Amino acid sequence: MDRKTRVVVADDQNISRAFFEMYVRAAVGYELVAGLRTAREAVDFLETREADLLILDIVMEDGIDGLTAARMIKEKHPQVKIILTTSTAETDWEDKARSIGVESFWYKEYDERGIREIMDRTMQGESVYPGDPPKTDHGSGVWDDLSAPERDVLQDLVGGLTNSEIAEHLQMPENMVKIHLKSILEKTGYTDRLDLIMNVGNPQNIRRKEENNEDK
Repeated sequence: MDRKTRVVVADDQNISRAFFEMYVRAAVGYELVAGLRTAREAVDFLETREADLLILDIVMEDGIDGLTAARMIKEKHPQVKIILTTSTAETDWEDKARSIGVESFWYKEYDERGIREIMDRTMQGESVYPGDPPKTDHGSGVWDDLSAPERDVLQDLVGGLTNSEIAEHLQMPENMVKIHLKSILEKTGYTDRLDLIMNVGNPQNIRRKEENNEDK
């Protein structure tokens, strides 16, 4: 039996960190070995523990930033593959990440590819970076098929919020969140919320499930 890929997640935002942890736990062939709040904790963790993949946020409020941590880790542990993530559209960081030797770079809110795809391709030996600066236009297709409330629910869902958190954020009854989610699943062809989350990167570029399957 093949050993699972050992993954460390480091992100100082609780919702974002929980989102990545959920992805890793749900992904076949991956094992979450640590969920950390700071980049410094990631550096210290890898001094005494082994991991194969580090998902590391760039912007950290406490201590060193993700780029600095990535450089320190690559100097001592070049075998650890790194995916740097950010919500900030700062393309200069991509050049810095490449120079450090970081394998992959993922925009949390702008990349049309899901983090699972980035994880798989990175572990297969690819270096995955955005081909162009992030775009925030709404595009067309399934996104246009969704109502405004459904779009809001989808954005929060992919952002890692629970139904109750979405209801609180959007100021709507939790039962209404469930109704919108059911409609989203019907329009996109996904079977459940996890199936949807695992395959959606930027909600504004969402594609129907059968379209995603045709690409594989």
